[in-house]
Amino acid sequence: MKINVTQPSLPPLDEFHESLKKIWDSKWITNGGPFHEELEQKLAEYLGVKHLSLFSNGTLALITALQALRITGEVITTPYSFVATTHSLWWNGIRPVFVDIDPSDFNLIPEKIEAAITSKTTAIMPVHVYGTPCHTKEIDRIAKKYGLKVIYDAAHAFGVKQEGTSVLNYGDLSILSFHATKVFNTVEGGAIISHDAETKKRIDHLKNFGFEDEITVVAPGINAKMNELQAAYGLLQLKYIDAQLAKRELVFNKYISLLKDVEGITLKPEAKGFNENYSYFPILIEENYGMSRDEVYDALKKHGVFARRYFYPLISHFPTYKGLESSDPKNLPNAEIAAQKVLCMPIYADLEIENAERICSLIKNKCK
Repeated sequence: MKINVTQPSLPPLDEFHESLKKIWDSKWITNGGPFHEELEQKLAEYLGVKHLSLFSNGTLALITALQALRITGEVITTPYSFVATTHSLWWNGIRPVFVDIDPSDFNLIPEKIEAAITSKTTAIMPVHVYGTPCHTKEIDRIAKKYGLKVIYDAAHAFGVKQEGTSVLNYGDLSILSFHATKVFNTVEGGAIISHDAETKKRIDHLKNFGFEDEITVVAPGINAKMNELQAAYGLLQLKYIDAQLAKRELVFNKYISLLKDVEGITLKPEAKGFNENYSYFPILIEENYGMSRDEVYDALKKHGVFARRYFYPLISHFPTYKGLESSDPKNLPNAEIAAQKVLCMPIYADLEIENAERICSLIKNKCK
């Protein structure tokens, strides 16, 4: 039996049929219909944020966020993420500047951020990697000191709270992904979290060609709207999200209990000051394990277990970015090590505990 690194949670088909019937009856399938408006409101309430703008996907949300804040020049970011983070900068004609990550949480090191600031720096784009919040207070201090904007790529951080407050409330904007691989999905989808009505208005203009009304275009926008089918699906997902997270927690805790004492395996530190959303379960394959990370990755596949090397290669290794001065491996030693050691275990709501136990047994026994 094949076990993928993730599997999307799907709402009950009969309930989705009911939503589709309403859409078919109304003939309203896009352009801010009733399901879209309801999902924006309910997601904002659930996540504890003031303003939320839905998008057709997270990458367009990232691209639009940079436009909304009129970011230019250079932006400090991480090489340890999915490529969409940096691609959003490139598409806006912005030069990414990579700095190293903290090996304890895989997030940007504030001191490295500050050291990389130049006269061309206009913003910081950190990533809450694996749902672990960045050093938000330090990043906020640095941004205020140098007059920089902060846009968080919070694709992994749905529902995460830091010291009781939604992590999405930090920075100037935060971006969510609702891709099928995420804990909350709308098949494809995303959102921008903003903190005031005027910024939300600008974002909503930009995602709809810049239209203010039928004949007035106020900005050079794009088409990044979420349609009614996605929104209806998302409302059903939101109905069941807490139950899905509870199931993921069981798998997450099973992994911890069975892998915490395995020699040569290092787990991500226990959550302190924030709540896990159980989106990923990364392990580090150390030298004393007896097999390299890639050897473990290949061996697991032979047993039908498809773990993932998140994130490998580093973004800084891809041809588009390899020539940047900040892409020099000497500048990113911790990120280089993480990219060679990290392997994310399968985790999703419907992963049977017996299969999680089997995966742990394979790891304990060197995949034999």
